[in-house]
Amino acid sequence: MLDTIQAINKTAGFNRWAGFEVTSAAKGEAELRMDFREEDMGQYAGFLHAGLIGALLDTVSGFAAATVAGRVLASHFSVNCISPAVGRAFVARGRVVKAGRKQVFATAELYAQAEGEEGEEGEGGALKLVATGNAILVPVEEAAATPAKAPV
Repeated sequence: MLDTIQAINKTAGFNRWAGFEVTSAAKGEAELRMDFREEDMGQYAGFLHAGLIGALLDTVSGFAAATVAGRVLASHFSVNCISPAVGRAFVARGRVVKAGRKQVFATAELYAQAEGEEGEEGEGGALKLVATGNAILVPVEEAAATPAKAPV
């Protein structure tokens, strides 16, 4: 399952640019890691940009859903920023809450990873919860998952 989700991740140009790394995937669960690059990922005060917070939560929710429903698209997602997203890396964890035939409900948490901070221990440093999210995802047919080419 991990190999499948990693392969899907590699097909997304945005994920490659951001450096999203799939570190685990099991039925109904997924985890991503991303190193912070201050020069192009920070907002004006130096924190991780909220757009990337949303992208990490959306992506990890989608990958968790994909482990039980195949290809999916988000029909809704929400983000709650709990604390300034400051860290040398970020870890996103997603899990399926309920999977139906037409909708998959998922939740996700984003942690900042920094040396010397209190919090849950992660590989390479303590993890601090900085954001949470919820998503509703819909399974898509394989043909519908392939974007149509624009007319020339």
